[in-house]
Amino acid sequence: MKKILIVDDEVNIALLLSKFLTRNGFAVSTASSGSSGMEYLKNEEFDLVLCDYRLEDTDGREMLRKIKSQYPKTGVIIITGYSDIKMAVELIKMGAYDYISKPLYPDEILNTITKALETRQALFESEDDVAAVTKSNKKTILADGVVAGTSRASKELLRQIELVAPTNYSVIILGESGSGKEEVAKSIHLHSHRSNHAFVAMDCGSLTKELAASEFFGHEKGSFTGAFTTKIGHFEMANGGTLFLDEVGNLSYEIQAALLRTVQERKVKRIGSTKEIDLDVRIIVATNENLVEAMQKGRFREDLYHRFNEFSIYMPPLRERGNDIMLFAEYFLQAANKELDRNVSHFSPEVVECFMNYRWQGNVRELKNIVRRAALISEGSEITTKALPLEISSYKLPVTDYSQQTSYNQSNDYNQPNNYNQPASERNGVNEIRHDLKNAAQEAEYDTILKVLREVNFNKTRAAEILNIDRKTLYNKMKGINLK
Repeated sequence: MKKILIVDDEVNIALLLSKFLTRNGFAVSTASSGSSGMEYLKNEEFDLVLCDYRLEDTDGREMLRKIKSQYPKTGVIIITGYSDIKMAVELIKMGAYDYISKPLYPDEILNTITKALETRQALFESEDDVAAVTKSNKKTILADGVVAGTSRASKELLRQIELVAPTNYSVIILGESGSGKEEVAKSIHLHSHRSNHAFVAMDCGSLTKELAASEFFGHEKGSFTGAFTTKIGHFEMANGGTLFLDEVGNLSYEIQAALLRTVQERKVKRIGSTKEIDLDVRIIVATNENLVEAMQKGRFREDLYHRFNEFSIYMPPLRERGNDIMLFAEYFLQAANKELDRNVSHFSPEVVECFMNYRWQGNVRELKNIVRRAALISEGSEITTKALPLEISSYKLPVTDYSQQTSYNQSNDYNQPNNYNQPASERNGVNEIRHDLKNAAQEAEYDTILKVLREVNFNKTRAAEILNIDRKTLYNKMKGINLK
């Protein structure tokens, strides 16, 4: 039986809620203040807390902060007497499951509580549960066939998408390259009331200063040299729908100023025209750059940042998404089979372990490319480590296999000695003890470089960062100790 704590200083409401939830099979406790509610939580474990926003001794925001910091597994639903979307956004971002406005309706309360408890259970499900989800093919699709995943980070991502999609808020999506920011933007669009209108994506990273204004705002024929025809800009193309600006941090300061005016006034004027066109466009931007730092350095306008930052979503990198990796891999394998007319059904246990331990600097995009390549070159129904690039497969490959993998060594310019796993003093097959400092220093350097390379799955860029040297120095040292 699920246990629910009601924290409300209005005794009649707390009593009615308690009776209603008890009739529906929940074990219910009530507290009339924030302090007594925290005492209940201290002495007893609850699955869910229903907390009134305005209490005599505190408020819902402070209660939420305390509960999430001290009892992170306990779900929280905030109840208040009025509806405020900005408050809802803030509470959800702080970790609340949902937000309910008074008057309270039984069906709405029960439905919200049921969903909250289901989500809570999903957040803490075991690896066996995740495997069962994978086998039964119960995947959540964001947009364009992108799997949402079942990790805690993915669940939070979905919650934020569901919250902000129905609004007209401008959104900043933050995340590393290849993490799926555009797919999240498409998902927000598809779950909004604008879904029947255009979703227009624009790569700001590829824009030159000369072409940016024309791409954004359009131009009239003859308005400048080379303007042989009238061009509709991206703002007009997205009118009624959603404009997605990728890598927005790359825009020049001059274009940012022009962009700010358009965003503020919701009007656009083509270059060479005097006519202003009314705009009804939702703007979603994405960046892998720290825009706050860019503002401090004067490279990004603060006023434009705040126009965009009505809501922000963090895209977790793949390496932080645990069991999602294999959910994504299996989905990409199905897509590759369809694309290539292959019948590769599964990954070997060794490949699964490699995937789970690899750093995935290129995130979901890198995983998709690796799976497509592996599906193409695999023989039979199973993808084995032989179909993986060496930087991934080397994590689990036996030492003696390196000398036999000529094709991989040639394609990756890497030729690992068979006995690379041995200490430096033993790698010639003789357990020698070196007493001179020069040899001791070389051996220590060899062992340190090798250890770091193994820890980062032979990612030389990452290894150089950890060793505090540049890549060229690392290559030279590897060459000098026959570790190519």
